[in-house]
Amino acid sequence: MKDIVFCSNNCFVLYSAAVQAKNSENKESVPPLPQSPMKERPPKAFHQYSNNISTLDVHCLPQLQEKVSPPSSPPIMFPPAFEAAKVEAKPDELKVTVKLKPRLKAIHSSLEDCRPPSKKWKGMKWKKWSIQIVIPKGSFKPPCEEEIDEFLKKLGTTLKPDPVPKDYRKCCFCHEEGDGLTDGPARLLNLDLDLWVHLNCALWSTEVYETQAGALINVELALRRGLQMKCMFCHKMGATSGCHRLRCTNIYHFTCAIKAQCMFFKDKTMLCPMHKPKGTHEQELSYFAVFRRVYVQRDEVRQIASIVQRGERDHTFRVGSLIFHAVGQLLPQQMQAFHSSKALFPVGYEASRLYWSMRYANRRCRYLCSIEEKDGLPLFVIKVVEQGHEDLVLTDTTPK
Repeated sequence: MKDIVFCSNNCFVLYSAAVQAKNSENKESVPPLPQSPMKERPPKAFHQYSNNISTLDVHCLPQLQEKVSPPSSPPIMFPPAFEAAKVEAKPDELKVTVKLKPRLKAIHSSLEDCRPPSKKWKGMKWKKWSIQIVIPKGSFKPPCEEEIDEFLKKLGTTLKPDPVPKDYRKCCFCHEEGDGLTDGPARLLNLDLDLWVHLNCALWSTEVYETQAGALINVELALRRGLQMKCMFCHKMGATSGCHRLRCTNIYHFTCAIKAQCMFFKDKTMLCPMHKPKGTHEQELSYFAVFRRVYVQRDEVRQIASIVQRGERDHTFRVGSLIFHAVGQLLPQQMQAFHSSKALFPVGYEASRLYWSMRYANRRCRYLCSIEEKDGLPLFVIKVVEQGHEDLVLTDTTPK
């Protein structure tokens, strides 16, 4: 017995010998199968028909046709490196679809990730420059001139002149060196040879008064008295400014009186802290700067005589604009020809004077004056010393 295969309605049916035997018994009662197209596709490989054929086994081979998949949701665009893997479905195999869930960061920066790595930070890392200025809280104190000078000195970028030599002149009243503050002791005035006094130290002394021409009178008298008086504030000698209250013995240096908070008045009087009125006063003086011409009245003839008697000296003596360098000398045989009814002409006399230039209208120069001897008579020599020109020497037999 052999198996028989026949085709009916595009289906291959296999009959075995056992089945053919059964069918032969019921051949007369079974009508032929209707030839009609299949309305429904068999869901499984094995089917049983209920058209009076209960014992018929039918083997149906699956059709090799492409199945149309249902429409899917719109695809999400991913970079090429993150494309979803696709698996083709086979007829009798399970269809598997792998979907990669993208990160949120990758979606926002998808355009930046597509760029080459070398251009990712272009213009952001090495070209972008920002300045952040931090201002500290609180009040800002600008540097003073001394701090700026010290900073420039450390840098060494500026050229500065040599420092001015220290002024070792001392005031005979307050014993402080150099010129004082304008609103304080003020400048130094020459009292005598190597003797100096501050302007306000002398002006506010009890005995001293000022003339209309600006001369200070009785300065030497105040100095002699101050050598015996002790200051109530610093307990040093030289105090000359006393309290004007009757029978008050308090006396101070001018600088010590300011420190002790004494009260000064416009009529050149002073009251100590024990006797000054409380509060402010209409006639109180709080500013001590003196810009007018003030000088110490002194006997210049006696001062010059003291210089001649001292002989050699290490200092410079100046009267007005005339600076003495050497006084000179006269021998007995020269006395007849080297003098007049008003003056002496010692040989070797030398002095210099700063006066207006003969070449420029608004410039001063130095005139060096000296006396020499020629043919038993005095010879007066003037040398004009001016920067940028050769020295000009003028001579004559008379001073005029």
